[in-house]
Amino acid sequence: MSVLYCPACDTPPDPLDWRCHACGAPLELRDQPPFAPGAIHAERWSMWRYAASLGVEQRVTLGAGMTALVPLHPGDESVWVKCEYLNPTGSYKDRGTETLLSYLASRGVTSVVEESSGNAGASMAQYAAHGGLRARIFVPENAPPGKTRAIAAAAELVVVPGPRHYVNDACLAAAVDGTIYASHGWNPYWIIGQQTLAWELWEQLGAAPAAIVTPAGQGGLLLGIARGFRALHAAGIIDRLPRLYAVQPWACDPFVRAIESGAAEPEPVIAQRSAADGTLVGSPVRGAQVLAAIREVNGWAFSVAEDDLLNARDRLARRGFYVEPTSAMTLAALPRVQQHLGGADGPIVLIATGNGLKAPS
Repeated sequence: MSVLYCPACDTPPDPLDWRCHACGAPLELRDQPPFAPGAIHAERWSMWRYAASLGVEQRVTLGAGMTALVPLHPGDESVWVKCEYLNPTGSYKDRGTETLLSYLASRGVTSVVEESSGNAGASMAQYAAHGGLRARIFVPENAPPGKTRAIAAAAELVVVPGPRHYVNDACLAAAVDGTIYASHGWNPYWIIGQQTLAWELWEQLGAAPAAIVTPAGQGGLLLGIARGFRALHAAGIIDRLPRLYAVQPWACDPFVRAIESGAAEPEPVIAQRSAADGTLVGSPVRGAQVLAAIREVNGWAFSVAEDDLLNARDRLARRGFYVEPTSAMTLAALPRVQQHLGGADGPIVLIATGNGLKAPS
């Protein structure tokens, strides 16, 4: 099984640490198993068909994964939509929640806290309830009502007034007396769940796509996809890595600014209001790693205006994809992605991350 380590200072962490207690850096996992196509459990119609390649034992699951991959335009296989909004709690966050909570449950954890603007909190609340864990979810006072209702239905909802960092401070203060901070931004066991999305795309398409376009807040989804395709490449299953594109709203675009300036890590920004609330992260925890993953494959990052992302949401709805505004940013950026790709061979995949029922127009 995988074990935690600190790549910055190599101080051995405790099994339930969420960051290095010596230097404060994000932790990583070593001794992860390689991807093994012969070990896929074909009879399992969930992300756990790849259990042998995850390095964590399944303990908590609602059946995330194996979401539909649908052409954006019927009959045209040049652009596909990966329908992650069809996961059990309505977002891609479920993949990471399954691996993270499974790991914590294997360590005897019975109580968790998390801070979230919505989707991560809803996912953690409902999975914790199913797994028999107590969960308290801390949210900002402007969190979308559709998401806070989903949280309150399964866990204790704590609304924190004031600036966004107050939410984080309150959450960390509650992580005492055996209660664990189950962070989707910090904990690497969350990221390994996102690797399964890459493996599914390989199975569904029969090869790696030319490019993948995803919204980016913390960037953990993009990072997990990158690592998943790296594992396929290391196993000799694919001969190229797809180019990765991050999309952010103008209201909060630290990755875009760093890509354009050539910076090694994002400078913190103050998030403004946007309908793309799932990406309003001004200081991504693993920002340097996300930028490195984009640059490794000659990808890029684009920002989109508010009117454009809302227009894209409506266009997707008229094609049968009822997603929240955060998801629609990928379509809004598609013409620039296609221009950046030039004549690259292969399809483009847009990751539709969250369900429109959580943020109705």
